[in-house]
Amino acid sequence: MPDSLGYRIKFGVIAPSTNTSVQPEFDAMAPPGVTNHMARIDIPNISVQNDDDFNKLIKLIEGTQDEAVRRVMSCSPAHLIMGMSAETFWDGLEGSVKLKKHMQDVSGVDVTMGSDASQAALKTLEKRYGKIKKIACVTPYQPVGDKNVKRFFEDLGYEVKTVKGLRCTSPINIAEQSPKTLRDAILEVDGDDVDAIVQAGTNLAMAKVAAMAERWLGKPVVAINTATYWYALRNNGIHDQFDGWGSLMLEH
Repeated sequence: MPDSLGYRIKFGVIAPSTNTSVQPEFDAMAPPGVTNHMARIDIPNISVQNDDDFNKLIKLIEGTQDEAVRRVMSCSPAHLIMGMSAETFWDGLEGSVKLKKHMQDVSGVDVTMGSDASQAALKTLEKRYGKIKKIACVTPYQPVGDKNVKRFFEDLGYEVKTVKGLRCTSPINIAEQSPKTLRDAILEVDGDDVDAIVQAGTNLAMAKVAAMAERWLGKPVVAINTATYWYALRNNGIHDQFDGWGSLMLEH
């Protein structure tokens, strides 16, 4: 029997315990009959001042993520969404493929990750905006995180013109970045030689800002949470189109 509220699909979602952006953005984007069920990856709100601290944060997430997956699978979701993105870009395309296989093995269901969703979004948006070859990125990361994002997209054949890392000083500080800060970062990385802008870091509340930025710039601005949720919907046969979340949510 179908779930009374999630009668189209139940998504299991894992995100760090410090993340306060994934849940509200995903819930706001959920069409009727689709429900999201969160499990938190238990991490402390550590200070992140440099690459060593950022590497420590990644290790903390890796150490407890499988436990979070097993917890959320107890509600029998049909699909798992990874509500964090740094790890999905780590070690480039090869690392992303390995992580997805691991998450599928742990959960027993198909998995949507931000890395896969971002590349699918760029390909899909070419139908609306034309060929995308050169991109710029915005992240909340320290330099080591930016390097991994750059490597991932270069592995796919994109030319990454620049990566703007906001150097957020803790996991919670990521969600404290204002719409003005996000807007300014988008404008800083934009240029005539940039075909699209991609944002990583699921705790940056970028979905609405990115949607507005597409109108200013006339080019794709891909917010990681929007891309991830769109990709999860489309991969499960849900093709609802709705405005307010950028051009991606108007594409099949």
